[in-house]
Amino acid sequence: MNKQVLALAIAALAAGGAFAQANDTLAKIKASGSITEGVRESSGLSYTLGNGQYTGFHYDICANIIKDIQKNLGLAKLETKYQPVTSQNRVPLVQNGTVDLECGSTTNNATRQKDVSFAVTTYVEEVRIAVKANSGINGIKDLNGKTVATTTGTTSVQTLRKNERAGGIDFKELYGKDHSDSFLLLESGRADAFVMDGSILASNIAKSKSPADFKIVGEVLSVEPIAIMIRKDDPAFKKVVDDSIKAQIKNGELAKLWDKWFLKPIPPANVTVNLPLSDATKAAWANPNDKPMEDYAAKK
Repeated sequence: MNKQVLALAIAALAAGGAFAQANDTLAKIKASGSITEGVRESSGLSYTLGNGQYTGFHYDICANIIKDIQKNLGLAKLETKYQPVTSQNRVPLVQNGTVDLECGSTTNNATRQKDVSFAVTTYVEEVRIAVKANSGINGIKDLNGKTVATTTGTTSVQTLRKNERAGGIDFKELYGKDHSDSFLLLESGRADAFVMDGSILASNIAKSKSPADFKIVGEVLSVEPIAIMIRKDDPAFKKVVDDSIKAQIKNGELAKLWDKWFLKPIPPANVTVNLPLSDATKAAWANPNDKPMEDYAAKK
C-alpha cells in the first residue's frame, strides 16, 4: 500500500513538473531557441502574402515583441516559426502549447479567458455590416429576409442576434471557412451582408476587385477589445509581452504601425484601408489593460 501511495505521489509530482514546464513559455523558448507565432491567412490584422510569408498590423507588433523576448532571454538568435490558425482552432493551439504567441485578430472575452490569457489590448474593434453599395441595406432593420454571412468560429452573428434592434428580424446565416471566404459569399451574391470586425470588412473591401461596389453600413453592433493571445497561468511570459506592447505605445511605434497599415497603401495590392484610429483604441493605449469585452459592454 505504501509503495502505491509513493508511486502516486511521484506521478503527481511529475505531472506537476510537466504542467509547470508547459506554462513556462520563456523556458520553453530558451531551450528550443525558437518561438511559434500563430498567424492568420486572411484576417485584417494578420494575413499571408504566400510562400510562407505573413504580414499585417498584429504581425508587426509581434515581430517587435519577439525581439524583446530575445533580448530578455539574452539569446544571440531566436527563430520564429509560423503556425497558421483559424477562428476554430486558435484557442486549442495556444492551450496545447503548439502556439506561443497568437497574433491574429482575437477578441478578448470572459469565455476565452477561462482557457487562455490575453496581453494588453492593442486595438478596440467595432463589429459592423458590409453590403453591396446598391443593395438598399442601411442597417439591421433591412436584413429581414436576407442572407447574412460570417466566419465559422466567430461571434459576430450571435452579436447581431442579441442586438436590441434585431427583435423580430429573420435572416438566414451562411458561414465562410475564413474571412476571405465569407467576403466571397457577399461578393458573389450568395449573401446579402457580411457581419464582422470593421477592420476585416474594410481590409477585404480595399483588396477587392471593385472597392466602390461595397460599403460598411448601420449601427455598431458591439465594441470588442482585440489582443494577442498567450497561454494561461504564465505571468512571467505575460509580463514580457505586456511590457513590450506598453513600450511600443510609449515610444510611438504602435501609432506608426497604425498609420502604416490603416492609412497608407498596403501589400499586396497597394490599396488603402482608410480606417482612422478610434477614440476607443486611443483610450486603450492611454491606459493599457487586459479587460474582456464584457467590461466594455457594461460601460455602454
